[in-house]
Amino acid sequence: MLNEAWIEPGLNHYLMLSAIIFSLGLLGVLLRKNAIVMLMSIELMLNAVNLTFVAFSKYSGNINGQVMVFFVMTIAAAEAAVGLAIVASIFKRFKEVNIRFFEHLKG
Repeated sequence: MLNEAWIEPGLNHYLMLSAIIFSLGLLGVLLRKNAIVMLMSIELMLNAVNLTFVAFSKYSGNINGQVMVFFVMTIAAAEAAVGLAIVASIFKRFKEVNIRFFEHLKG
């Protein structure tokens, strides 16, 4: 019979997972030129930060990290709404969504 001892994930496991997710998001932002993929990659990066906050909160016994996650989620929702609105207006004007069209925005 196999030994079915489960390894309890420690703080290092959560931090490594968070670093991998953040790196995937960073690669998506740097390598892709599609605005929707870039927005999804930014969301991945924010979720990696949330995982780090929750992991440190759990292992320190402090609830401040879990409270901070709610603020990051609020900012992520606002970023997604504003980003999608900008992408929709660029698509309406140019009939395609490409990052080079963002250079023509005047503000």
